[in-house]
Amino acid sequence: MLQAIGLTKDYGDLRALDTLDLTVEAGEIFCLLGANGAGKTTTLNLFLNFIQPCAGEARVDGIEVAKQPTDAKKALAYLPEQVMLYPKLTGFENLTYFLELSGLRLPESERNALFDQVGLDQAASRRRLETYSKGMRQKVALAIALGKKAKALLLDEPTSGLDPRASKTFSDLMTNLRDQGMALLMATHDLFRAREMSDRIGVMRSGKLVGCYQTADLTTAELESLYLQHMSEA
Repeated sequence: MLQAIGLTKDYGDLRALDTLDLTVEAGEIFCLLGANGAGKTTTLNLFLNFIQPCAGEARVDGIEVAKQPTDAKKALAYLPEQVMLYPKLTGFENLTYFLELSGLRLPESERNALFDQVGLDQAASRRRLETYSKGMRQKVALAIALGKKAKALLLDEPTSGLDPRASKTFSDLMTNLRDQGMALLMATHDLFRAREMSDRIGVMRSGKLVGCYQTADLTTAELESLYLQHMSEA
């Protein structure tokens, strides 16, 4: 569903992403771990066509992003660290607006059902977004992703700033989306949640994917040890 083939991005003399090869299948959660500047967000931005690659390809459902960005984006949803929605609109109004931007006019019952899927009750969905916690804003964004029937979801530090309970709720939502067949690619610093929710984990350093692991094969302590080992390498 998501594929990077020799994906490379330079900013002048700085190589932000170095010949990345990566595949994320439908029904899989892949977490990218790494320090700031490791290339995680650059990878997401290339899949989103926010920036252009210097070499290689990013593909979404077989579509090359740089050549067919509009078609590629139809299959994608994006959840940034800070969800950018309209604070003066209710959750329900935000959902309606963004679905209509995608050409979708769903009956009210179907829109309510989307909030049910992401665990936001209907009373809360009728409140203005400015009253929401970060976790609630994320649920609106996920409802939008479900409504547009996105095949892949890109996430950038989604658990940053969440309390443990909200983080666990978010983790459960991600595994539900995976079980529905969505492909998820998440950039994070959160080793614990990455270990808990993902199927595979990739470690990035200096723009390179330096390790890739099946999560089921690792304890959290083993993952932490591998991560620190990679970070200490010259």
